[in-house]
Amino acid sequence: MNLRQPNANEATGTVNRSRSVVPCSGICTRCMDGCKGSCEIWLSSFRGREVLYPGPFGGITAGADKNYPIDYSHLNIQGYAMGAKGLPEGIEAGPDTAVFSTVDTGTEYGWDKKVKMRLPIFTGALGSTEIARVNWEHFAVGAAISGITLVCGENVCGVDPGLKRDAKGKVSSSPEMDRRITTYQKFNEGYGEILVQMNVEDTRLGVAEYVASKHNLDTIELKWGQGAKCIGGEIKVTSLEQAIELKNRGFIVLPDPTLKENQAAFRAGAIKEFERHSRLGFITKEGFLEEIDRLHDIGFRRVTLKTGAYSMVELAMALRYSSEAKIDLLTIDGAPGGTGMSPWPMMNEWGIPTFYLQSLTVKFCEKLKKKGMRIPNLAMAGGFSDEPGVFKALAMGNPYFKAVCMGRGLMIPGMVGKNIEKWLQAGDLPKSVSKYGSTVEEIFVCYEELKEKYGSKVKEIPMGAVGIYTYTQKFRTGLQQIMAGSRNFRLSTVSRDDLMALTEDAAEVSGIPYVMEARYDEAMGVLLD
Repeated sequence: MNLRQPNANEATGTVNRSRSVVPCSGICTRCMDGCKGSCEIWLSSFRGREVLYPGPFGGITAGADKNYPIDYSHLNIQGYAMGAKGLPEGIEAGPDTAVFSTVDTGTEYGWDKKVKMRLPIFTGALGSTEIARVNWEHFAVGAAISGITLVCGENVCGVDPGLKRDAKGKVSSSPEMDRRITTYQKFNEGYGEILVQMNVEDTRLGVAEYVASKHNLDTIELKWGQGAKCIGGEIKVTSLEQAIELKNRGFIVLPDPTLKENQAAFRAGAIKEFERHSRLGFITKEGFLEEIDRLHDIGFRRVTLKTGAYSMVELAMALRYSSEAKIDLLTIDGAPGGTGMSPWPMMNEWGIPTFYLQSLTVKFCEKLKKKGMRIPNLAMAGGFSDEPGVFKALAMGNPYFKAVCMGRGLMIPGMVGKNIEKWLQAGDLPKSVSKYGSTVEEIFVCYEELKEKYGSKVKEIPMGAVGIYTYTQKFRTGLQQIMAGSRNFRLSTVSRDDLMALTEDAAEVSGIPYVMEARYDEAMGVLLD
């Protein structure tokens, strides 16, 4: 069975002409001389490298669609008819006390100085892509009022049109970074925090020093990679002058905007956009530990790490080094990943898939634990969008995983809310929305709740943020129901025993018992006693 059909996908705006396609190549069974398009090979013949990336840039998010042999759908959640773990101290379990709406969905992370969140989810890195910039108010305020952490991704200072640098080339002013941080902090209520991410270019620009001195942030995040790719972040720009400026700031820009032939091609209309790329990082244990010490010396109370779907060697490095460095949160991002812009072939074909990667992580953690080493708090990322998937990841990763990082799953509600506001203002609500009403109060089921809480300040909350809050309340209720069904009334009591594997392959990879064997001995004890 072919797990992915190459050579045509909506993400790249390509399609096969023929209904019959060779599975391994994705080429039409009958390829016609004179075909008018438009598979990836056809489009690449005159648009070249543009076809590597999902598009149109700035208006979409893309998620790779390779169908891996095992994922979290191969697990089911155990349900029980007795017991109630995690009720408040002094509360006796019973039908009137073990009510799903009282389930505590809160979590926390940190080595010593903990960060509490109302839900065990937080946003993916929203960095220098256009879709992150134009939707920032919606994402940031939505995360803040939902009580979850927000990750400000890499290269925000580096692409800021208003960036000013000092004589040493370091950031002295970044209005865009200032906007990112203050927007979240304005509505933060002590749950969650904003994490600013750093890559090679950010480190060279002095981003850590800037956000520490101007904004007094408690936490900074180092980035090794992500599930969509391991080659550093990229965006597109449509201005020749901006492309040259980004190259002058130290970025890799392709095609090279300083070459006369590329400038001529741009003016002729052949080159329509330039790619800005970040550099590959090179990790050593000594360098990593020194960087953690440096960041603490700057003034950060917490340092977190984000790594991607590398080989199990890099996974071992991330776990071991993070343990020695006392990292406050290690987020591990599995393949395939979603993104605002990553090479489409790479998104589908590189890296360890999330289910396999988390299974390896648990095994590695057990080995470190046997050596007497403390494991930092962990978070899993890579394809999560709902509460059953999050529950399964937290249960399978018990006791090491404290949260799940969600990228597109938390971006979509923000964009939906923003667009409903636009449609309302234009008097052009689609029927899919208007069937619920024609006012904000009628459409958003949680709006009155927010009005009651924030009073007149509710008018400062953008509709995209209302969308995220409404989604997280659905998520919270769904998670409470799942947890109550497994008789867990707080996240700390959720365990691997709450899962069963539906296939023997999933059981072998994860170590979760096969459905026909899970709790078999206990059942026989009841049956035959």
